[in-house]
Amino acid sequence: MNQLVDGEWRTDVYETTNEEGAFERGETTFRNWIAGSDVPEGIDAEPDERFQPEAGRYHLYVSYACPWAHRTLLARSLLGLEDAIDVSVVDPWRGEGGWQFSPEKAGCTPDRLHGSDYLRELYVAADPDATCRVTVPVLWDTETETVVNNESREILRTLSTAFADLGNDVSLLPDADDAATVAAVDETITEIYEPVNNGVYRAGFATSQAAYDEAVDELFDALDHWNEHLADRRYLVGDSLTEADICLFTTLVRFDQVYHTHFMCNRKFIHQYEHLWPYLRDLYQTPGVAETVNMDHIKEHYYTTHPDVTPTGIIARGPDLDWDAPHDRDRLTGSPPTPNADD
Repeated sequence: MNQLVDGEWRTDVYETTNEEGAFERGETTFRNWIAGSDVPEGIDAEPDERFQPEAGRYHLYVSYACPWAHRTLLARSLLGLEDAIDVSVVDPWRGEGGWQFSPEKAGCTPDRLHGSDYLRELYVAADPDATCRVTVPVLWDTETETVVNNESREILRTLSTAFADLGNDVSLLPDADDAATVAAVDETITEIYEPVNNGVYRAGFATSQAAYDEAVDELFDALDHWNEHLADRRYLVGDSLTEADICLFTTLVRFDQVYHTHFMCNRKFIHQYEHLWPYLRDLYQTPGVAETVNMDHIKEHYYTTHPDVTPTGIIARGPDLDWDAPHDRDRLTGSPPTPNADD
């Protein structure tokens, strides 16, 4: 795959699988934390006082297609941070040049800060000698003119905590002062990540039968587990929608349309699960969520950007799902986020 090497764009250096044919995701590069962020336990970092949480100072670079970037779009919407943090949206199709800006395309924007043609230009502006993959999301600081962070889970926590006073009083970490609750959210996000969030990629990009079989088995074992977990509770942790639900949602919402077919995760559709499917619809129907889902971008990206998986670039049509069907999840304890009426 393609990446920057010493600030130069290369198309022949990044291997996505190991010798056993198993997919290996590369590490993200920029890992700074805005002042006031609650850094999760186990992460060796401290908030950086150079980066103060100020409305209008920061900019998000995202793709509607990418589940990792989608996490940050969801948090921005649910927390009411649209006026505080502006967004630039890349083209869902990613060619040899990497993520690019195609403002003429529906749902896409120009680089609203710099007028760049490619996202990699931002990485080089932040570090002229950068050696890394160029990924979304990117949280950019307009004051220091650099990338603050490009790790989705860390940006999600930053938005939840450092920007709490700039939004609508919704919290994605209810009982944030309760260490046990926060720990439960973090543990759930970690538990979901490898078999589910990353698991669909491990299945889709596997180049050996053994690696694929292992990924699919772990994926569906995890989905079965979370299906039962949600049988008698509305959300993953406690009685409120948290970061953990966001992290599961962005994979589940893509599953039936993309991962089931494109990544050969076809043992079962999400809409065939007794509890996961109503849970997914419940989240989708939560105010502020549906408008962050661009299924056209999602399907175009996956079916046209991975020629090793789908060389024809044909976009699968189905399935047709009724996202607005009643879900009956409001009978369970818990309620969706409610913004402050004054905001």
